[in-house]
Amino acid sequence: MTDQQQPNQLNIEISEETAEGTYANLAIITHSHAEFVIDFVNVMPGTPKSKVKSRIIFTPQHAKRFMKAMIENINKYESVNGTIKDLEEIQVPLNFGGPTAQA
Repeated sequence: MTDQQQPNQLNIEISEETAEGTYANLAIITHSHAEFVIDFVNVMPGTPKSKVKSRIIFTPQHAKRFMKAMIENINKYESVNGTIKDLEEIQVPLNFGGPTAQA
């Protein structure tokens, strides 16, 4: 067979802008009977308002497949890199990378 695409192979392209990604440190998940909505937010300390950077809408079936894929990938990551600690287990400094507050 030549360079022709296999019958069940998916051809996916990504633009440079999308390939750069968008950082998020908060995900807000809501759902109705027909869909799951995940809003990805970048919350910065000291800023009164944060904007949704990206919104992904899944059918319930795709949300469940996504959850299973995340579990599988986290298990693979942890088998190589060790257990990922939950944020509750990590002591985050109060200055969070910014200048130390003075009283």
